[in-house]
Amino acid sequence: MTVESVKPVTSDASELREPPLAGGGVPLLGHGWKLARDPLAFMAQLRDHGDVVRIRLGPKTVYAVTTPALTGELALSPDYIIAGPLWESLEGLLGKEGVATANGPLHRRQRRIIQPAFRLDAIPAYGPIMEEETRALVERWKGGGTIDCTSESFRIAVRVAARCLLRGQFMDERAERLCVALASVFQGMYHRMVVPLGPLYRLPLPANREFNRALADLHLLVDEIIAERRASGQKPDDLLTALLEAKDDNGDPIGEQEIHDQVVAILTPGSETIASTIMSLLLVLADHPEQSDKVCAEVREVTGGRPVAFDDVRRLTHTNNVVVEAMRLRPAVWILTRRAVTDTELGGCRIPAGADIVYSPYAIQRDPRSYERHLEFDPDRWHPERSKDIPKYAMRPFSVGNRKCPSDHFSMALLTLVTAVLADGFRFEQVTGSVGATRVGITLRPQRLLLKPVPR
Repeated sequence: MTVESVKPVTSDASELREPPLAGGGVPLLGHGWKLARDPLAFMAQLRDHGDVVRIRLGPKTVYAVTTPALTGELALSPDYIIAGPLWESLEGLLGKEGVATANGPLHRRQRRIIQPAFRLDAIPAYGPIMEEETRALVERWKGGGTIDCTSESFRIAVRVAARCLLRGQFMDERAERLCVALASVFQGMYHRMVVPLGPLYRLPLPANREFNRALADLHLLVDEIIAERRASGQKPDDLLTALLEAKDDNGDPIGEQEIHDQVVAILTPGSETIASTIMSLLLVLADHPEQSDKVCAEVREVTGGRPVAFDDVRRLTHTNNVVVEAMRLRPAVWILTRRAVTDTELGGCRIPAGADIVYSPYAIQRDPRSYERHLEFDPDRWHPERSKDIPKYAMRPFSVGNRKCPSDHFSMALLTLVTAVLADGFRFEQVTGSVGATRVGITLRPQRLLLKPVPR
């Protein structure tokens, strides 16, 4: 589907219908209590009620879209903008002037600033840094013992982002601070999204105080990074320099708040999603040793036994398919929202201007209507001869259209390299105390993944 094929509301509005209301709502909270209690199951069952379904979050009516085709229409149509419960909950972290939350001309200008850093021909320059950080991970794990996959995954995600995009001498202590703070912030933001109690979140309760402390530490961390660069007087060819020298539409330097929000957007959502995906890939390597062995075999066939290099990534087709299948079953970003800017329609249903729309990549990507053996981990489903049968928009981990993640090639290169290096070096076993079950917040990741690396 293209933007041109998205149909506006027809003049015969009488043909449009009101979407069905999902069952199970309760007074005051609506369906928010179900989203808080078992959100993945709740979103997965909505398609049984229709292609578009109404749900209640507190006093607010929200429209849930449940089919791949309609999620594509939602992402590509100019009738919908980035807004709604998810983005409102994230504004405390991301601000209103970063590329993740901005709309219209501001968003287009910001994309122009950051896009050169993620061009396909720019990615190979980051290869040596990705290699260094991945090999440092292997060296730390050679000593044996138990790995806390949460802290280790955040460490590599933060360090790669900082060294590639901010040219920062990013110390482990800061990576640990980011890991701890993000865990509290994203969990608190999730609760604020599904149970919008407004002023109650300003009460001095322990959970609110923890959330506020974590959020303050994240913003302090970003201020430190920007201040250190300015104090150094250095202007390396990186994304932070581009931000510090960027001009607005009037030719004036962009504001301090916009610079701050852009750095937040680079470090936090990106690190959270990459780290969560690395954790899911580690769980795959532990739970599916046959896939770990296949990745190892492919790596050694491609490299001839030498260490894996960044330049090998494009030839590691099975490894890439393992990454994609892990993202299908355990997408880091499991819920997204949009807002209608005009009276419009989706799937033959009336959507009023100002209405919020929600959809779940997790539910879309596990739908048995789109995937044969939908809950089975099967990387071979991404072979060209099989993947052609998967509906369009049933797997878009980096979104589509003008909101497509600019770092998609960067992220896939890093994830494929990490998976290849780790499978080549180790077999993995879960140890006592490990909890591989899914932890649900703004993102998805294993609850508490503890692994023992066994050298090959």
